[in-house]
Amino acid sequence: MKKQSITAAEFDQKFEDNEDLSDFLNLEKASKPGLKPKRVSVDFPEWMVQELDKLAQRLGITRQSLIKVFISEKLKET
Repeated sequence: MKKQSITAAEFDQKFEDNEDLSDFLNLEKASKPGLKPKRVSVDFPEWMVQELDKLAQRLGITRQSLIKVFISEKLKET
């Protein structure tokens, strides 16, 4: 189905009126900014990796996921 075209002012008005805007959006390449992964390398002491692995196993997630959760939670505190 071909997407319809409207002006920015018309789009804004429809948004303000809580109308369905899906006919005016192309979501095929939509993405959230800032979510592109970037690889980093971090060295941890062996004991820390062992503790991370134990906790990750207990929670049923990977070590990488656990580290991401820890860092994300800490960053949200700031």
